[in-house]
Amino acid sequence: MANELIDLLVQSAGTWLFEGHRSGLTDREWMALRFLARANRFSKTPSALATYLGTTRTSASQIATVLTEKGLLTRKPSAEDKRSIALCVTPEGTKFLDRDPISALRDQVVTLELADRTRLRDALRRALVGLDMAVRPHHTDVCSECMFLAERSKQKSSYFECRLFRKELAFKETELLCTHFERRS
Repeated sequence: MANELIDLLVQSAGTWLFEGHRSGLTDREWMALRFLARANRFSKTPSALATYLGTTRTSASQIATVLTEKGLLTRKPSAEDKRSIALCVTPEGTKFLDRDPISALRDQVVTLELADRTRLRDALRRALVGLDMAVRPHHTDVCSECMFLAERSKQKSSYFECRLFRKELAFKETELLCTHFERRS
């Protein structure tokens, strides 16, 4: 069964890993655009993009330059670190994501029962965590699963805080991707 699961994963990868260009972007450019559309404010940097793509900062910057030249990204001074820039998806980039080749696979996953989607997500997450820990101690995941996320309260209201950056987070930010993620023990 393990080999069959791997074969199915490899087949599904055909929807997002390909040679050449699909809809005007390479697979790495698609990966970068997808990531930056779902990344939190701490992970919209060229360094974070390089971490996510598993490439050098130079290579990630070249990909960001291509996406910027196509009008899909903009570079803005980072609100978090004035020495850094933030890579932001433009409205055109958001529209462009409607043509994302991975959409067909996502649409099929959505048709699964919620319990099946949850089991699939959790099983893949456990497998990837095992792989990731063998290579590097940090990986990318959603803030809501991170050991640095804390729920705080002040004056009868609650909010979230990233303890790593010591910054307040809105609830919707807790579902975004972060390259500074560390799994809770």
